[in-house]
Amino acid sequence: MIAIGAVLLAYLIGGIPFGLIVVRLMRGEDVRESGSGNIGATNVSRVAGTKAGIITLLLDVAKGWLAVWAASYLTSGNVTVTSAAAFVVLIGHSFSIWLRLMDGRFSGGKAVASFVGAFGFLTPIPVLAVAIVFFVVLATTRYVSLSSICAAGLFPVACWMILHPEWPVLFSALAAGVLIIWRHSGNIQRIRAGEERVFGRK
Repeated sequence: MIAIGAVLLAYLIGGIPFGLIVVRLMRGEDVRESGSGNIGATNVSRVAGTKAGIITLLLDVAKGWLAVWAASYLTSGNVTVTSAAAFVVLIGHSFSIWLRLMDGRFSGGKAVASFVGAFGFLTPIPVLAVAIVFFVVLATTRYVSLSSICAAGLFPVACWMILHPEWPVLFSALAAGVLIIWRHSGNIQRIRAGEERVFGRK
């Protein structure tokens, strides 16, 4: 029961829509009605400014870290439960129950910041490795989405090569990478069409 509760808690924490909350507090607007319609830090910064974007980014990272820390604490470091929580917090962010209860929209963000927090706790060195990939791709292309896709795609490989972890960790890493790439499917189409927004441009 404790294991199930820890994973459920990770989902509920992941679902907290900090992007929506920050923009409403700072601008009185619904971030989902502007820009890409996403509640993540990138769209928040476009809609409400850099400060709002940074606040959202830090809060989304923090909730990912908190969810996995809580699972580890409640289960005395059980690797299966902690790994499950790391993935489930991303599901919560991507498909927020709180947004569903609020207005019927079962939506959320693309889970990149929450991924950094969750797997920063679970597998910090591979996260650092793919963070380097993220920034190299961003500096080269100026596409945040492409940078996220490349980092997510390489993350399971980095986990395997650096840690040779137990199977629950590797499976969670693979699932997280697939989820993030899938959540960016619209961005992939826009990149191919030459319509994707460039970082730093409104």
